[in-house]
Amino acid sequence: GITYLDHAGSALFPESLLKAFTDDLRSNVYGNPHSQNISSKLTYDTIEHVRYRILQHFHTTAEDYTIIFTSGCTAALKLVAEAFPWIPEGTKQPSSRFCYLTDSHTSVVGMRGITASMNVLSVPIKPKEILLTERNRLPAEQQNCTTPHLFSYPAQSNFSGTKYPLSWIRDIKSGKLCPIKIPGKWFVLLDAASYVSSSPLDLGVHQADFIPISFYKIFGFPTGIGALLVNNRIAPLLRKTYFGGGTAAAYLVGEDFYFPRKSIAERFEDGTVSFLDIIALKHGFDVLEKLTGGMEKIKQHTFVLAHYTYTVLSTLKYANGAPVVRIYSNTDFSNPDVQGPIINFNVLDENGEVIGFSQVDKMAGLYNIHIRTGCFCNTGACQMHLGISNEDIQRNLQAGHVCGDDIDLVDGRPTGSVRISFGYTSSFEDAQAFLKFIIATRLSKMDTEIPLQSSVTKLTTESVPDDNADKLSPIPHISDREVRNNSSVTRMTGSWQPPEAEVESIRAALSETAVPTRRRGGKPITVTNIYLYPIKSCSAFEVTEWPVGNQGLLYDRNWMVVNQNGVCMTQKQEPRLCLVNPSVDLKKKIMIIQAEGMDPISISLEENTGKEAVICESKVCSHRVKTYDCGEEIAGWFSMFLGRPCRLIRQSSDMKNKLHQKNTKASTTNISLSLVNEAQYLLINVASILQLKEHISARLEEPLEIEELIRRFRANIVISAPESFEEEEWAEISIGALRFQVVGPCSRCQIICIDQQSGERNKEFLQSLSATRGRKTNFGIYLMNQPLRSSLPDILLVGSQVLPVLKENTEIQPPTSSEEKCSG
Repeated sequence: GITYLDHAGSALFPESLLKAFTDDLRSNVYGNPHSQNISSKLTYDTIEHVRYRILQHFHTTAEDYTIIFTSGCTAALKLVAEAFPWIPEGTKQPSSRFCYLTDSHTSVVGMRGITASMNVLSVPIKPKEILLTERNRLPAEQQNCTTPHLFSYPAQSNFSGTKYPLSWIRDIKSGKLCPIKIPGKWFVLLDAASYVSSSPLDLGVHQADFIPISFYKIFGFPTGIGALLVNNRIAPLLRKTYFGGGTAAAYLVGEDFYFPRKSIAERFEDGTVSFLDIIALKHGFDVLEKLTGGMEKIKQHTFVLAHYTYTVLSTLKYANGAPVVRIYSNTDFSNPDVQGPIINFNVLDENGEVIGFSQVDKMAGLYNIHIRTGCFCNTGACQMHLGISNEDIQRNLQAGHVCGDDIDLVDGRPTGSVRISFGYTSSFEDAQAFLKFIIATRLSKMDTEIPLQSSVTKLTTESVPDDNADKLSPIPHISDREVRNNSSVTRMTGSWQPPEAEVESIRAALSETAVPTRRRGGKPITVTNIYLYPIKSCSAFEVTEWPVGNQGLLYDRNWMVVNQNGVCMTQKQEPRLCLVNPSVDLKKKIMIIQAEGMDPISISLEENTGKEAVICESKVCSHRVKTYDCGEEIAGWFSMFLGRPCRLIRQSSDMKNKLHQKNTKASTTNISLSLVNEAQYLLINVASILQLKEHISARLEEPLEIEELIRRFRANIVISAPESFEEEEWAEISIGALRFQVVGPCSRCQIICIDQQSGERNKEFLQSLSATRGRKTNFGIYLMNQPLRSSLPDILLVGSQVLPVLKENTEIQPPTSSEEKCSG
């Protein structure tokens, strides 16, 4: 099963929450709360009940706080920035300031964009500086200024789990602490989104002025609803310019007259609120209380897991005494009042060098462990803990790194880290599964035992009750499946055979136009295999010669299988796709699809441009493509074979996928792609395969067939070169008359762990590749082609000579795309 360790990203919802919610919807009719009928009145009353339930959860009442529903914490923060009673620069009064802790979420820092447009200055405050701000206290004669200032800080860092003192609220509002030395009255925005997912918040004691939250962080469902809790003492000062449906008591169309509703909540909730999601919150609170006994028990439960994991993780060492991880924390995980259930770290090698977070993420995926990597929308904390300067951020951007991509190292220095986090549904087994993964991948040759929980912590807590009647909702996960070995997946050749006269003329053209540019001392390099994959992520179709189109090999990855939501399915989610064998018959203009236990089915190669074609848009690795559905018959065939609803779609010629590599030459930027992830072609070298084969065979202690390895890497072109990995030093190649530019290396994903004959997984393959390549998972190179402008078709043939041109700088270039470059 899955080990889910991204509770700081989102909680997991229990099945009973969904059941209670759907039972409610079946039993009641909920209308628009702005209407006056019976069902609408029920909705309005239920929403008001939920407001009271939220206030109760945070130990406060409607006398002190108002609940304004938003789409999430980010929308709540934006509302504060827009509505706060700022006094801009250039007026007779002292101007306002917006101060925020540098260890803040992007959505908090982004508020400065709004304040800047209002001519209000923003000032970042480092965590260490806030403790020194007593020296900023103003003399008594300056404390009567009423200019409003706003200070924002997180109750818990979403990066490291550090809990900042809630006492700051009182100290800043009283003037004991002053973020900066300026006359005025300070208000406090407490970003509680991360904190309230695992800790109780008592607003009766810690009376912040604004508290934004997102409910999916607490319950996991619903995901589109948040709230801003506003202290009623500041609420009347908030300003609002736009007014939407439901917010006006009265207004005129022909004159500038508008009178807002009296209720602060109704005044700021523009339009119809997401009322069914709000109703779901009631069941979220009910289920949470029933399963856990309250937030204090969740706090203790999650902290014990984090404390245990931290203790073991921090003691892991290599044989030379070097630590296995570098943990980024401001605490020693000894007190749940100052540390939340988040552990942030980077994995190191024996020499103390950081192993990139994307490599750790890929390895974790092999063990079905779900973690979070990057900077977690908290650049300030990332810079502080990893020692990344402002100049480094700008240089990394120039190098092609952006937030959320997989470029984890630039000049050997990390651009981010790894984060694990626990929630109320987490278990001791989850912590152990993670630690076993770290030990297996870093200390596999050492006799390392994971200590029991009791041996590393004396903390006691009541764990979350194990309610067998209320298991977690089913999570789509990739499990090893028992599938029969498909011995029928054999080498196949295309049925297309050009006339002999044309073949001879083509070969003559090849010999005349090829430029004999050889690398030094090189033996001849030839093409040994050609594969196309008509259906993305399905089995290979091997040919000895094949026409080349303007998107690569003709019909390569022109089709793909999607789930019931229209999302592309790959072998990562459905390994049995490799057991689907498509073959293309160019003479009959059909594609034949076969699988064991299924009757063969065929579809036409001619594109369906009729009115009956259902045009839809889909995405391949975040890139938009236009496709059309291939019909009910083939959809039923795939659904029956895979045992889940799915459909076959084909790329439409109306909109081709454009090449999205950033380091390509201008002359090739208009080249279009099929449904591939990265480039038109993928090339691998048999010599490189053989070197990898030795390492894997040694680790598995069993022989491997070269054919099996070749198929795992799902290349289009396989060549035989004298030296392993020499292909990574090439800038361009010629194969006969065809010219190819090398786009970059292919960074591999877990698909290479899937046996393409059986669909079975073995995580050793990606681990061995990483070990062989010095922590990298690059294998093979991407190519793009500019077809010859000739009346003759461009043909790629097995046995053709490959003529490479070396790079001027032979260092292997890092990937420039944010996508994981699996071959699909």
